[in-house]
Amino acid sequence: MSEQAVTGAGATPAPEQTPDATGQDEAAATGSAPTGPTTAGMTADGAAGTTTGVPGAGMAADAGGTSTAARERRADIVPGPGGVMTDEVGVVTGELTLRTGFADGQLTLTVQYKDADEWYTVTGGRVALADAAGLDAVHGIAVALLHRPEG
Repeated sequence: MSEQAVTGAGATPAPEQTPDATGQDEAAATGSAPTGPTTAGMTADGAAGTTTGVPGAGMAADAGGTSTAARERRADIVPGPGGVMTDEVGVVTGELTLRTGFADGQLTLTVQYKDADEWYTVTGGRVALADAAGLDAVHGIAVALLHRPEG
């Protein structure tokens, strides 16, 4: 397979460049820049050609990174005997919702009685987290530790 030019959503690919006798396409042989659209630098087999900046090719949307936007994950849990200790009201038991939130470099675990309005901070459930990309992993671990419906 050969490279195809990126021309926008739903557009048809641009025609392929035909190499001359030296193996270079016409633009490379003449030293001029190609006049058509650039490629995203992808090949199906073989080495990739020269890379060219293509806006949007990095798929950076919602990638986490240094964004300060608030993010959260929720899961319904039933804690084992002894419940979950909170800073505000002590131990809570029964059907709960666990929320793992990330904002401004801080990760916070909170719980609420299922379908209630008030949230309580899990004791020891606040820690610095450098990258929001770790939110899913921490939430998964918290659910695994706290969800003990069998006791």
